Amino acid sequence: MDLNQDLFSQKSKFAGADRTQTEPGRPLADLSRPLADRMRPQCFAEFVGQEHLVGKGMPLRLAATKNKLYSIILWGPPGCGKTTLARILARETGAHFEELSAVSGKLADVRRVVIAAKKRRQINGQKTVLFIDEIHRFNKAQQDAFLPHVEKGEIVLIGATTENPSFEVIGPLLSRSQVYTLERLTSEELKKIARKVLRDKKRGLGNTKLKFASKAIDFLCNFANGDARIVLNTLEAAADVEPSSNISLKLVEDILQKQALKYDKGGEEHYNTISAFIKSIRGSDPDAALYYLARMIEAGEDPIFIARRLVILASEDIGMANSNALLLANQVFRACETIGYPECALNLAHGVVYLATSAKSNSTTIGLTKARADVEQHGNLPIPLHLRNAFTKLMKNLGYGKDYKYAHNFEDHYVQGEQYLPDKVKTHRYYSPTLQGQEAKTKEWYENVKSKTSGKIESGKCPKGLG
Repeated sequence: MDLNQDLFSQKSKFAGADRTQTEPGRPLADLSRPLADRMRPQCFAEFVGQEHLVGKGMPLRLAATKNKLYSIILWGPPGCGKTTLARILARETGAHFEELSAVSGKLADVRRVVIAAKKRRQINGQKTVLFIDEIHRFNKAQQDAFLPHVEKGEIVLIGATTENPSFEVIGPLLSRSQVYTLERLTSEELKKIARKVLRDKKRGLGNTKLKFASKAIDFLCNFANGDARIVLNTLEAAADVEPSSNISLKLVEDILQKQALKYDKGGEEHYNTISAFIKSIRGSDPDAALYYLARMIEAGEDPIFIARRLVILASEDIGMANSNALLLANQVFRACETIGYPECALNLAHGVVYLATSAKSNSTTIGLTKARADVEQHGNLPIPLHLRNAFTKLMKNLGYGKDYKYAHNFEDHYVQGEQYLPDKVKTHRYYSPTLQGQEAKTKEWYENVKSKTSGKIESGKCPKGLG
């Protein structure tokens, strides 16, 4: 058989094909295939959800209708329809569809697809859609390989990712693609899919005698967290367990057992969760803080990572309002190091509640930020001579250390009017104590000693080595 004729003389396996088939000679009613594959929507009319993209007059529906398909990145959670949407777009525009997974795909696979796409375009003018599942798993060099072929129009790239493309997809590829965000399917949308499966006699479970309790369907669609694949797989598992019986809530719970939380430690959900966690503690909401802590613990987050953030927060957001917070946070960190899961979860919870319910002050954080800004703007300004150490005779002759006043020789151990900052920033104030918690006492003491005319209470020089 002529290879070119075999590969390119036929229409795409999607474009122009009978819509009751996913591939030539492979009917949708092939019950040996998994339910999720059999029930995959074949056109926009069957597609559930993402109305902001596929509804009438919306971007992807228009692109298909006008046959103006361009490279896109589909960003959304698992089971929201990314792969299905890519297949429908290829089918609706008459394009040949190729699918690669970034998990197992190699550059050699990409080259093979591109070579075939060029020939296909030369022979019958047919476009090729290259769908890359989990495109975020391709490294920079692998993603770079797409650029010239996308730019020349040799392939239409559709990438799917569960992670924020801003972090995971290289800039040049993003600039050549349109990013579309897919939403998590709602419980009602999942119920619509489930009802369709139970009614469909050709591809679904319509020919079985299964009857799902309404509570079982409600629980399943809430539990699935927007993932249609979980719903379909659970319905199929229930049909296998009880092929001709009523499906109870208990059976669905047994099948699902325990939800595996979506939490990629290197991805966006990781950063979203820790961000919400820290902001809940900062906002003095122990309930929200414990909730996000529980999510991280259940997902297997490293307890040292959580404890480290608590140590930082103790100074950044609590600071002088409660200096004991830093001590406790360090003890929690130590406990996580020595004990580990599961017991150290209690230490984390202890620390989280203490920090969340503590008085808050970011005065030290603001002070350091202001001081660093001055250092960045002015560089290393000359240190006042009276604060310098006279290590040599020359230094002493130059005035190093001259007229330095040893604070402990003065009332309240404070020298009124002494200058410690360089001349250029001597009037700048970085630390402004608040009235929060223990810092209120610090503020009172600080303002009190500054308002006094401190007098010298004993004679004597600065102890050797301290001046």
